Amino acid sequence: MKNISKKLQILVLLPVIAMQFNCGSSKNVTANSGKVESWMTTSDETSKLKKQPDLVFSSEANSNQTIEVNPAEKFQIIEGFGFSLTGGSAQAIIKLDKPKREALLQELFSRKNDAIGLSYLRVSIGASDLNEKVFSYDDMPEGQTDLKLEKFNLGPDLEDVIPVLKEILAINPKIKIMGSPWSPPVWMKDNGSSKGGSLQPKYYQVYAEYFVKYIQAMKSHGIVIDAITPQNEPLHPGNNPSLLMLAEQQADFIGNHLGPAFAKAKIKTKIIVYDHNCNKPEYPLTILKDPKANPFVAGSAFHLYEGDISALTTVHNAFPDKDLYFTEQYTGTGTNFETDLKWSVKNVVIGSMRNWSKNALSWGLANDEFYKPFTPGGCSTCKGALMIDQNQNIKREVGYYIIGHASKFVPEGSVRIASNIVGNLHNVSFKTPLGQIVLIVENDGASAETFNIKYNQKQTSTTLNAGAVATYVW
Repeated sequence: MKNISKKLQILVLLPVIAMQFNCGSSKNVTANSGKVESWMTTSDETSKLKKQPDLVFSSEANSNQTIEVNPAEKFQIIEGFGFSLTGGSAQAIIKLDKPKREALLQELFSRKNDAIGLSYLRVSIGASDLNEKVFSYDDMPEGQTDLKLEKFNLGPDLEDVIPVLKEILAINPKIKIMGSPWSPPVWMKDNGSSKGGSLQPKYYQVYAEYFVKYIQAMKSHGIVIDAITPQNEPLHPGNNPSLLMLAEQQADFIGNHLGPAFAKAKIKTKIIVYDHNCNKPEYPLTILKDPKANPFVAGSAFHLYEGDISALTTVHNAFPDKDLYFTEQYTGTGTNFETDLKWSVKNVVIGSMRNWSKNALSWGLANDEFYKPFTPGGCSTCKGALMIDQNQNIKREVGYYIIGHASKFVPEGSVRIASNIVGNLHNVSFKTPLGQIVLIVENDGASAETFNIKYNQKQTSTTLNAGAVATYVW
């Protein structure tokens, strides 16, 4: 009798438990309920991440082309979607009045209904080219060195990047942060300049300690750096700041200096190699083949200013135990909303995910109305996801919607699942930790496409205009 009584109690409580579970977030529909919610952005900008009428799965058959989502076939676990919080981005955001800044950061980083839930940020270690001036964390007068790094300090980042990061962490304490340097301190370089040149081998060890100090200094402010890359765009020494670091040099630096320095200091921050274009997969492969470097390397990072996004799969197939990351792609002043929306969703979001990336990041989060700040010789045409003018008006640019179509619906811990590409309908699908299915579709064609979404032997029909993007959730 006691066992029967306990079973009855469990049966009574089950609906209550299920209801409590599904009420955990007001933004989430009940997983796999038969109702399909969708949000759309159109190339003519009449709809921007706008909620559409719900769809419903049914057993009705038709002759439409069909995207079938298969949750049984699983791929990589997702770490997040986001942007680079450049020094210029932080500077633009921190100038906002506190109520406006708090509202904006909630919109960007929370998982409330009206937010886009950014879950991954990249920051520069020292200045990037989207800072108003060039600096490192250990600048010395010309001709002087600091081998013990006694002058190390976080410098200008204490005024903007770190305060903004602290406000972001108060909203999302689990946000992933990756750090990337554009240049070491110039006294470590063979040309004594912030632009170009190479790291002198005699300074490899002190530069490894520089990374250790950076991670420890950020941690002292409550900021955990989840991953670093040894160099942003190591084959592009023409930026300001920048550094030329060949694959063999990076392998030597990691295997003999950076990796051992992290191990000695008990630093768990991941080391991610390369951080440059998809046209040179041989660069990360060279490092991953190096017996000393390989054990310290967690994965490889890519940009897509050159090459094809399939380069990530090339590296994955050679080293399936190493992770892939997509860490930068800008939208610029020379293109338009339609072109950037189509290309970036197709390649940066869908393409990177279908090629094993654990994240997808666009370039700068914010800038002013003149696309500033940038260093002398830095990028003057880079368009942030937000444009914040001197009157504190905030304009959401195309990058906001490119990333928002994923970040709003695909939280950290989601897993990519199988879906087929049909015709012009590029797509990728995920299963979230709460059991929801998310499908992102981009119509790369010149006309509207009607298609089915099929799941568990049922389907629903919908139409997507040319150049439009939609996210479907059920």
